[in-house]
Amino acid sequence: MALLFILDSLKNEYGLSLCVAHLNHGLRKEAKADLLFVRDISRKLNLPFVCAEVNIKKLAQKGSIEEVAREERLRFLFKAARKFRANKIALGHTKDDQAETVLMRMLRGAGLYGLRGILPKREIGGFTVIRPLIGIDRNKIDEYLKEIKAKPRIDCSNFEDIYFRNKIRNKLLPLLTRNYNMNIKEILSDMAENAGLDYDYLFNAASLSMKELGIRRKGRNLMFHIDKFKKLHPAIQRMILRSLLHNLIGSTRKLNFGHWKELEDLILNRPSGSVVDLPHQIKASKNKNQIIISLRNA
Repeated sequence: MALLFILDSLKNEYGLSLCVAHLNHGLRKEAKADLLFVRDISRKLNLPFVCAEVNIKKLAQKGSIEEVAREERLRFLFKAARKFRANKIALGHTKDDQAETVLMRMLRGAGLYGLRGILPKREIGGFTVIRPLIGIDRNKIDEYLKEIKAKPRIDCSNFEDIYFRNKIRNKLLPLLTRNYNMNIKEILSDMAENAGLDYDYLFNAASLSMKELGIRRKGRNLMFHIDKFKKLHPAIQRMILRSLLHNLIGSTRKLNFGHWKELEDLILNRPSGSVVDLPHQIKASKNKNQIIISLRNA
């Protein structure tokens, strides 16, 4: 709600054309009332409003509710952006969300890619996603809402320690703030920014090295020379592998450290004819001179 009011207050100064998009996940009994609340605010601001409802529990019967909800939100937002011909999608993540995300990824063993946290600007699915409030503390957001006399809806499930993020928000972050460092949110946010800079440098260096590998793409198969790959620094090797797989399947979220190590072992140590099967239906095989990465169902 703070993001909505801030952008609305700036629309004339910056020539913004705004529309409001709201997705009801169908997870709480109050969700319908939330939708109507956002709709009414949009009408008062004279802004176009689009909404949809999905049954996340049904869609996530064999997977993570959090992951499925994220995918459905993005799908809905992309559809809304196409409808209104919007060139940017603004999301309301704050510094608190950034700190939670970095902690979550640290506990899951993320590398530089994950430790970048939530990026303030990112290209996803052909759309530019921006997060104007990512550097703002949640307390400042609450102060702003009180100042303009706006009362937001509160998602009560945020206070339940059901999901991993909620446990980080309600237990771990307060513990770290209270007993270890009162500025932990700022420190985690700064770390994400530093990791992002380091990642960008490695990514650019890897992009230059990729041109020397003789990478070829045939359909949904990728091939590159082993000998040239072996001469590269391990950090560049991993960056190249991540980039190749991301280009092939669009996401590397299900690949963990063990998967990357197994792929590296295939390339650097295993004999010709060896094969490695990875998530996302990825198959990596090795012959005398090259590595072939393909999709098993392709």
